Amino acid sequence: MNDWPAVELPVILSKLEQEYLLNAIEAALPIDHPRRLFLWAQGQLQALLPHQALVCCQLDGGGQVRDVQCVYGALLERGVLERLTGADSGLAQQLAQLWQTGQARPAILEAEPAPDIPAPQRLAPLRPALLAAHRHTAQSNVFANVLVHGSGALAGGATFFALFGMPFRPGPRHAYFLELLMPHMHMALLRIVAGSAAPDAAVQPALEAGRPVSRREMEILQWVREGKNNQEIGRILGISEWTVKNHLQRLYKNMGVSNRAQAVARGIALRLLAPAGGSAGSGI
Repeated sequence: MNDWPAVELPVILSKLEQEYLLNAIEAALPIDHPRRLFLWAQGQLQALLPHQALVCCQLDGGGQVRDVQCVYGALLERGVLERLTGADSGLAQQLAQLWQTGQARPAILEAEPAPDIPAPQRLAPLRPALLAAHRHTAQSNVFANVLVHGSGALAGGATFFALFGMPFRPGPRHAYFLELLMPHMHMALLRIVAGSAAPDAAVQPALEAGRPVSRREMEILQWVREGKNNQEIGRILGISEWTVKNHLQRLYKNMGVSNRAQAVARGIALRLLAPAGGSAGSGI
């Protein structure tokens, strides 16, 4: 079911809205790195759809969340970020699953819907969790209004986006903006995910077999050696706990290991990591 009734007339954009939309689309075309996504989300996207945090999810062929990116301007408290993107009970994961039960149309969720406005039903089961986050966190505005949309099921995997903390109740006009931006957001996220898994030329010779290690995997492996958990590594690198977990799983498979200690030991043996008190090989 749709979250808004059908509109008899098409949405007519003002000249300023047309300009903002064109700027947002043009600026989205070269996005291939989390830093570029951050600049776009805090610039062109904010002009059309102001928000506190943008959560981007890549879904696998079965509709399960495989990778999560969270983009935000103001520093979020640890508890807030965990509520948004946590691997076990994060709102983004739950929203993505619930959104897929209906049509591939934008949907909204409000912590406290206005009594005189019919509340959308598709995401309603998550309202208690959103309301709890809204009432019991210092940064309650992050959980006030949420606008979501996704690419729908695709052969190569889908994407899903949630705009948290909009300063007003999203309406059909804002949903229309998100629909127009969706194809470009989808492709941008796929480029970012593909780029993070691409091998770095400096470490290509490091593995004796299998694909080379990417720079991002190298960064994560170094922090694993320092004893950091996935959540801590995510905060350090500006990525989600989900993304760290997926990079580690790919790294384990490539190295032929099954846990963090084995990965560190294998990394030292392959000269990806320096032994204690030493320095890594010249290829790193």
